[in-house]
Amino acid sequence: MVSNIYLLKKAKEVLSIESKAVAALKRSIDKNFIKAVNLLYKCRGRVIVTGIGKSGIIARKISATMASTGTPALFLHPTEGLHGDLGAVLKSDVVIALSQSGESKELLEILPAIKKIGSKLIAVTGDMDSELAKSSDIRLDVGVKEEACPLGMAPTASSMAQLAMGDALAVVLLLKRGFNKQDYALLHPGGSLGRKLKKVEDIMRKGKELPVVSENVSMEKVIFEMTSKKMGCTCVVGKNGRLTGIITDQNLRTHLSTDKNIMQKRARDIMTGNPRTISKDALVDEAVRMTETKSVTTLLVEGTNKRPVGIIHLHDLLKLSR
Repeated sequence: MVSNIYLLKKAKEVLSIESKAVAALKRSIDKNFIKAVNLLYKCRGRVIVTGIGKSGIIARKISATMASTGTPALFLHPTEGLHGDLGAVLKSDVVIALSQSGESKELLEILPAIKKIGSKLIAVTGDMDSELAKSSDIRLDVGVKEEACPLGMAPTASSMAQLAMGDALAVVLLLKRGFNKQDYALLHPGGSLGRKLKKVEDIMRKGKELPVVSENVSMEKVIFEMTSKKMGCTCVVGKNGRLTGIITDQNLRTHLSTDKNIMQKRARDIMTGNPRTISKDALVDEAVRMTETKSVTTLLVEGTNKRPVGIIHLHDLLKLSR
């Protein structure tokens, strides 16, 4: 019976072998890598990523990563390609073909058609003398010294090497394109990630929901505005409509406990100046960070000429994480 100690030891060996395989890829980050990046960057069509078996699974992930980071990409199954799906490949496309051996039968069978179509071909392979490598325009070496599989057969370290090379291409292309968080948000509208990457303008309370009073209004009107809008605070603006302060529940409690004549005061007398504000074009993720680092529950949204256009409460942000 195999002991737990032995199993733990072997698991650590797997991680060690695979991490060494990925680290060794630095040798392949050379002029060929730059040529591949430039070819992909200048591609006027799409990036077609293909592979069979485990390489096919990695190819799917690479195409998904590229597509989500600004490089139009899709996966082509070699077998389906032989039966009509090659019709999706255009001369303006760039094909990335993955095969550790570089001799996968199904993959090699679609190469003549790709050549006739006129697409450029980038080979990601562990054998630089293979048929795939020889047929390509650019070759990227992902060869590994050993697999983590004790039988030396199941793709393990080699799959990690392919995946890492694909990530390297995707990330460098992302940087070269100047792809930013706003671009990422556009391509990820769903899920918790998409919600956090929404703009402040998309979730802020505005219009009739925005609590706002002028500096000179009475405390009675301040309290009415705060309670009717149910935000626990209100913006305070000057004669020109520009934001000058904020009154919160905490302000009221503090003054009620120390000032018997608080109801004779005006909004300007108890407001807190220079409230925390955020732009309507900022990402919600930035708003979350501000509430955490500044220890505030409310952010006022400032528009042009320092006029308040909205408000975000911590509760609004918490709803996005559910």
